[in-house]
Amino acid sequence: MAKMKDAEIREMIQDLPLPKNILKTMQEDAVSVGVTEKEMQEIIDRVSVGYKLSQIEACDAAGVVAAQSIGEPGTQMTMRTFHYAGVAEINVTLGLPRLIEIVDARKIPSTPTMTIYLQNNSELVDEDGKADYAFDREKAQLVAWEIEATKIDHIASVTTDLAQMKIVINVNEKAMNKRHMVFMEIAEKFKDKISDVMVEVSEENFQIDLTPKDQRYRDLLQLTKKINEITLKGIDEIKRVVLRKGNDMEEYVLYTEGSALKDIIAIPGIDMTRTTTNNISEIFSVFGIEAARNAIITEATNTLREQGLNVDIRHIMLVADLMTSDGEVKQIGRHGISGEKASVFARASFEVTVNHLLDAGMRGNIDELQGVTENVIVGQPIKMGTGDIRLIARTIDSNDPNLAKSVEKKTVRTRSQKNAADKAELAGSPEPAATVTAAAASSKGADNLETADEVNDDGASKKKRGRASKSKAKDEE
Repeated sequence: MAKMKDAEIREMIQDLPLPKNILKTMQEDAVSVGVTEKEMQEIIDRVSVGYKLSQIEACDAAGVVAAQSIGEPGTQMTMRTFHYAGVAEINVTLGLPRLIEIVDARKIPSTPTMTIYLQNNSELVDEDGKADYAFDREKAQLVAWEIEATKIDHIASVTTDLAQMKIVINVNEKAMNKRHMVFMEIAEKFKDKISDVMVEVSEENFQIDLTPKDQRYRDLLQLTKKINEITLKGIDEIKRVVLRKGNDMEEYVLYTEGSALKDIIAIPGIDMTRTTTNNISEIFSVFGIEAARNAIITEATNTLREQGLNVDIRHIMLVADLMTSDGEVKQIGRHGISGEKASVFARASFEVTVNHLLDAGMRGNIDELQGVTENVIVGQPIKMGTGDIRLIARTIDSNDPNLAKSVEKKTVRTRSQKNAADKAELAGSPEPAATVTAAAASSKGADNLETADEVNDDGASKKKRGRASKSKAKDEE
């Protein structure tokens, strides 16, 4: 048989109830291999069955399973802080503290870091005749100097002259040139950043003298503090940059202590398609909610994997979806997901129990008892699994030949109805055949006997009484 074309395969699978990524993979693989129509139909059947089997069962407690699957390995995680990716100069919070930071959606992590990748097209040659940034150490280091915050103590020595009440800055020419800085630009920085100070510059000696207008010792100490806080070059938030070759790669990668994702976009030589940070809030503000969701999944997965723990990514994806479903990153806590639950008991079971119960009592809130937590609290089955079943109704047809026994329709008549039937019989009017209900009258003892009508085959009604009925019949004869 002839092999199918791309358009024929696309037309064959476009209406299938499968995710887009599965359909795309099926199409690409089928085209690359070259399948016939019969083979393609078999592929569709097998993929459809496999996808159906991989779906979650109805009424399954997905949230509880996910919480347990992440929480239980979390008890085996360490509380210590480890070195980051083999870079001994930079420490990063890992283990349980890092996992807590992720689910709490902290605005600023305890140790913010960035992994900055450089443009890695080795075929490019710039005006200097050198390779691109990722494969040239000098150019990679140049990018690092552009990012790292340079303070005055990196390039100069600062001394305080108490006799003349001034601060003397002696710039190290070699350190200044190494960071590609200009002496006069440094002097201008001090003039712009510090007010009420006289600045004297000696370009020949690379010396800057700063004299406060108020000749007081206190002002001199405050001026020293201000000088050390001024950033002469680079980005304030990035304290340090370490240049290393990436794992299993020849290209250079920058690891930073501090995070400023928005500020590094304008710096040439950086590959923003691969650059990332461990600050999820920053990713959300720069790239949006979908990028933040992917960052939560990546960070949580890497944290667990670094500890040697394997958690199915679907559980982590469920947590990430829950945290980002409203278009912003929310923590799983009383100020986020748990605090916004509709159930009063569910909110009270997490934190500040008394406050939740008092507020709900004052407002007159009603708990519908739909979730897991609230049903466990009140001691009734949860609305999942077999507990989700409310009512099963079944209709039986009495004329169905497949039934072992037909269902008889029976009715219960009162004593007045029986007396009326007896009178009608004596009067000569035939009574239609009665139907007897399933709930027949029961005997309550020899002294308390009830009379019931019983239907004969010919439709005639016959009275059935207690023990004295036989002797009474003989006396009447």
